[in-house]
Amino acid sequence: MVGKESEQAGIIRRGAKLVNAVSNSVVPKITLILGGSFGAGNYALSGKAYAPRFLFAWPSAKYAVMGGAQAAKTLLELEVEKLKRQGQEPSDEELRELYERIKGRYEETLDPRYAAARLWVDGVIFPHETRKWLIKPSRPAP
Repeated sequence: MVGKESEQAGIIRRGAKLVNAVSNSVVPKITLILGGSFGAGNYALSGKAYAPRFLFAWPSAKYAVMGGAQAAKTLLELEVEKLKRQGQEPSDEELRELYERIKGRYEETLDPRYAAARLWVDGVIFPHETRKWLIKPSRPAP
């Protein structure tokens, strides 16, 4: 979605309208994360920053500031710069190994249980129990 064509098509303006609508909404919000929820999507779709009444996630959800591959690339660039400042020039094999190690560490943090343990999500619920949790009058921790 990111790129020259998307920007020319007005994705930033449209995204801003969505964020404005969600942030100024006065109805109670309940958020359910089914798949990946990264970056601006966390905010635009009533993420924790917009204080939904409840924020649940399915076990299949992935929740983070950015996806694992993107985060690994960013963190790899920072690590390479650090090594260069120390006078080291990593080989291609070392770069691949470092990338995989960073990506593996980051992938662990995408798990919804990781988010629930840090109170980023209110609970991890099973798909077959979704309706029960969304209509339940009092919601004890799942």
